[in-house]
Amino acid sequence: MKKLLSVQVMVIFLFCSVISADLPARALQWQAGGITADKNREKNIRIKDAMGRSVEVGLPVKRMVVLTSDALEVIRALNAENLVVGVNSGIARDTLFWPGLKDKPTVGRWMEPNYELIVDLNPDIVVGYARHPAQDMEKKLSPFGITVLRLDFYKIRTLLKEVEILGRILEREKEAGQLTGWYRKKMNFMQKRLKDINDRPDVYVESYSKHQTTGPGSGGHEICVLAGGYNIASNFSIPYPQITPEWVLANNPHVIIKATSLSNCYAMSRPDPLKSIRNEIMSRPAWDNIRALQDDKVYVMASDIWTGPRAIIGTSYMAKWFHPDIFRNFDPEKLHKEYLRKFQGIKYQGVYVYP
Repeated sequence: MKKLLSVQVMVIFLFCSVISADLPARALQWQAGGITADKNREKNIRIKDAMGRSVEVGLPVKRMVVLTSDALEVIRALNAENLVVGVNSGIARDTLFWPGLKDKPTVGRWMEPNYELIVDLNPDIVVGYARHPAQDMEKKLSPFGITVLRLDFYKIRTLLKEVEILGRILEREKEAGQLTGWYRKKMNFMQKRLKDINDRPDVYVESYSKHQTTGPGSGGHEICVLAGGYNIASNFSIPYPQITPEWVLANNPHVIIKATSLSNCYAMSRPDPLKSIRNEIMSRPAWDNIRALQDDKVYVMASDIWTGPRAIIGTSYMAKWFHPDIFRNFDPEKLHKEYLRKFQGIKYQGVYVYP
């Protein structure tokens, strides 16, 4: 009896060995947390993400779901569009700007994705912002062997470092170096001209929501300072404080910058939507007593160049508005054209600022 049992055990062992040998490299394995994929990677690297966490990433990365347009723009600049297998639902509504990605499967909103759809696409990594989606994204995706990569790409202070990190992950170090080199050259040009300025104009920067400004820690604050302005919200302790109209009146800024999240600016041929937003600001009660309105220095800027990979464009416009004499012969639109042609492979069109 014992001999027969031993033979049965041996047969079962040999059968399991044959079956396991035939399983594909990405075979599914049952684990305590659910199903996970055995990626069978050639090597692993560790990077520090936008939250300061150490994240292990298996290489090579062959499939990505990208939740943010900022990350997508960098990925396209690195010539890695072919690795993208899923995007947020907003990409399909901006077909002119994303001709090579408009038909990719969608996985819901950038801040509230559908995790079942993501798992169905079987990506190696998912790229999102540090703050969004919520931190449960890791818990929902890690059981399936999917690495969550949180990189922002919307703050100039960390943009170049994050481009270098993504370049390592996607094994596109050369392309990442070309982008960061171009960025540093343009930024150095601007900072060289601004290094000796004595007077910084007081600037009220209004974010997308009415009467919400941008304090330290926000992308809007960073580009205002880099452009040679003084942000009147510099003393706030939070990135996006809500303020009152009276607070703006009391601070009496020289310049007002209004950010707008209008979609499809690349497809716009007329500035009417931006003009309408400016007219609303100009008509706010008692604001005609503010220096910015009296001197006609109220500007509206589209989110496309406000922060993100094209923040250098928004910063250039601000620098010219703040210091027109210093940047008299400088053309931010020309810079924008160069960026789109060189790194995005598309022609320049659209409306991004008014006036």
